Amino acid sequence: MPRLSEVIAALDALWPPERAEQWDAVGTVCGDPQARIQHVLFAVDPVQDTVDEAVRLGADLLITHHPLYLRGTTTVAATHFKGRVVHDLIRNDIALHVAHTNADTADPGVSDALAGALDLRIVGPLVPDTTDPAGHRGLGRICELDHPLTVREFAAHAAKRLPATAQGIRAAGDPDAVIRTVAVSGGSGDSLFGAVRAAGVDAFLTADLRHHPASEATQAATFAEGPLALFDAAHWATEWPWCEQAAAQLDEISDRHGWDLRVHVSKTVTDPWTAHAASSAPAPTDSSGAPN
Repeated sequence: MPRLSEVIAALDALWPPERAEQWDAVGTVCGDPQARIQHVLFAVDPVQDTVDEAVRLGADLLITHHPLYLRGTTTVAATHFKGRVVHDLIRNDIALHVAHTNADTADPGVSDALAGALDLRIVGPLVPDTTDPAGHRGLGRICELDHPLTVREFAAHAAKRLPATAQGIRAAGDPDAVIRTVAVSGGSGDSLFGAVRAAGVDAFLTADLRHHPASEATQAATFAEGPLALFDAAHWATEWPWCEQAAAQLDEISDRHGWDLRVHVSKTVTDPWTAHAASSAPAPTDSSGAPN
């Protein structure tokens, strides 16, 4: 069995920590570098549910996409839920390692896994990493569909292909408009509208789209730039496919080194939203009774 330090070295080769954003908190949160590793669990979130799953599994290492302490802390006391996570991990000899924005821009990275889950053909990065001479790394991906789909059809396709969540898929744009090219970005993507417009794609699928950026993007497209459909999926759902991709990468490394690791992917849904109710209220009307 490899030591934790050996596994971390392999993970850092896949997702170099120096490629993370300056504000990010990636790397090993807890764990003894000399500890032996046999069972590894991948998950999106380092929350109590996934820690409990790691304990039940007998995992030695939990690898998550999201950081536990993104903004730092002055205490890991178990009086707080994050402190309880740290205590449970250490008590059960489980290391925690995080690959966040360094996994977003990797080759392959989070958006490659998202494109693969949606059966899209990748053309290139949406925001290229200028330090990559091959032109493969970067944030988001520009993709093509094998066959054109309407906005309505693609929304249904995404809802079928991505993990189920309470939110499902929200779509903006003419439901009957035909799309052939799609930009995708796992996680929160409404800061990327400039790159999406520059790419000239028919649609953009991401998560956490806010009212004003989405409204401005659709209005700008209608006014001067041509139609742009938007698809808003649950944040967790757009990043979970990376767990399977990353697990496969670690499996390959384990086989190559003869480590005999047992690599698992958490199926626990840690999206914070748990229910959805479609509105059945009538549309607002003006004083004459006509719809606004």
